[in-house]
Amino acid sequence: MDMIVTEDLCKTFPGRSGRGGPVEAVKHVNLRVKQGEIFGFLGPNGAGKTTTMRMLTTLLPPSGGKARVVGYDLAREAGKIRQKIGYVSQKGGCYDLATGYENLVLQGRLYGLSKAAAVKKADELVRVLHLEEYCHRKVKTYSGGQRRHIDLGMGVMHDPALLFLDEPTTGLDPTSRANFWDEIRRLCERGITVFLTTHYLDEADSLCDTICIMDHGTVAAQGTVLELKRQVAGDIITIGMAPDAFGRAEALLRPRADVKELRRADGLLKLYVEAGEKALPEILPLLVEENIAVTTVEMTRVSLDEVFLKMTGRSLLDEDRKEAAV
Repeated sequence: MDMIVTEDLCKTFPGRSGRGGPVEAVKHVNLRVKQGEIFGFLGPNGAGKTTTMRMLTTLLPPSGGKARVVGYDLAREAGKIRQKIGYVSQKGGCYDLATGYENLVLQGRLYGLSKAAAVKKADELVRVLHLEEYCHRKVKTYSGGQRRHIDLGMGVMHDPALLFLDEPTTGLDPTSRANFWDEIRRLCERGITVFLTTHYLDEADSLCDTICIMDHGTVAAQGTVLELKRQVAGDIITIGMAPDAFGRAEALLRPRADVKELRRADGLLKLYVEAGEKALPEILPLLVEENIAVTTVEMTRVSLDEVFLKMTGRSLLDEDRKEAAV
């Protein structure tokens, strides 16, 4: 069973007075999320990830297109969808003056569980998510990682078939992020399908079975991590040289059959090749013969950022650096 299927899903917001016309935040998005997988929605802030998620969770009505979520029609059966999904927003939903345990029980009661059933489920999640150390303290005393774990528990109190996580590890330190990833994997092993938005490349690479890259409200690419990387090439050879040598180097290397793509980036020449360990020993002697002095050389495997660069013409890492500098 497909947990999510969308056909040309769109969302347009009216323009603000004096600031132009309508804004197309999501444009004809087609997604397919399989049962039991961790599906990653990847892209910079403003790409349309959160807007798409808010539509799929029934919090925002689409402007066009169709969608089925956990087998129900998004337009006609929103109430049934809400019973079958969990949603953890970027800001979370904990009540600071209550304990984490009390938040869990309250969430269960809001979903219609009896008090006894809510207490039983809260006890189970305390064990599963390793919340014993702090669950009986007030949430206002929690660290960011502890708060996110309680948020995660609240999202699955009613045993949803599908769990939405919106930027779940933003602001967490590396150790807290890694621990949170482990908990997501455990939930998936228990049969929950996970749909998460992120702009962290390592998070998507480590966690996700399938990835969708969003850019300017559209789907730029979708597939498994391996499938997406294969679309770029196998390896990247990065060569540093004097600025006046780039033209000669490009003319020499571009015709080679093993060079799938050649690009200048940050004062370096990047060659996308299928087998770097074979191409590199052949390329360097050619440059020496043409008296092109190589200052640096590096061979790496294709990363998700290279995939994003290939599909969108922009580096996701550069986008994050720009946002951090603002």
